[in-house]
Amino acid sequence: MHKAPIEQHRFRYFDLVMAAFVVVLVLSNVIGAAKLSTVSGFTFGAGILFFPLSYVIGDVLTEVYGYARARRVVWAGFAALVFMAVMSFVVVALPPAASWSGQEAYEQVFGQVPRIVLASVTAFWAGEFVNSYVMARMKVWTRGKALWTRTIGSTVVGQGVDSLLFYPIAFLGVWATSDVLLVMVTNWALKVGWEAVLTPVTYRVVGLLKAREGVEIFDTDTDFSPFATREGR
Repeated sequence: MHKAPIEQHRFRYFDLVMAAFVVVLVLSNVIGAAKLSTVSGFTFGAGILFFPLSYVIGDVLTEVYGYARARRVVWAGFAALVFMAVMSFVVVALPPAASWSGQEAYEQVFGQVPRIVLASVTAFWAGEFVNSYVMARMKVWTRGKALWTRTIGSTVVGQGVDSLLFYPIAFLGVWATSDVLLVMVTNWALKVGWEAVLTPVTYRVVGLLKAREGVEIFDTDTDFSPFATREGR
């Protein structure tokens, strides 16, 4: 296996993993965000069951393909979220046909509150880049060992940044400050918990992809700027 970042390598599954990341991200924001659910007296946004999968896939991308290629995927996800928001706004705003009676329900599900859209896009962008950075740096520090420390550690920090940005931007001044703090901490803990539960799955997927791709990438001389353009570095 290659032991350093490589400029030219034909990856067999990178595009599929990137597609999976974007699909999970968009669907969890469209479908999951539209519903509140109560289970055993605990109320939560249904999207929290699936959104953490994007962080798991993000960990897989950084671990297998390196920070530079994960950066490309984060930008793809960011663009998809922005397009989703714009498309939702345009489609909801279009006047309904006289024979169509679903406008109210459509607005309830797909109507976008600008403040929440801003919070979601900002938190995702920052949280994912922090997650990928911590993952890549910890891989170098641990010399590629103890994968679980990287997956959980990067999620603790990345989801922490995500939550610290999303909930205040979206709800501060709308909800009581105590409620914002409570939901922020609770959802952060749930997402980290999901990451820990899914650790065996992450190990399995990472192992399979590394074996199939024939690489072991360490970001020892990578440019970690979110705005860098060189894919290999």
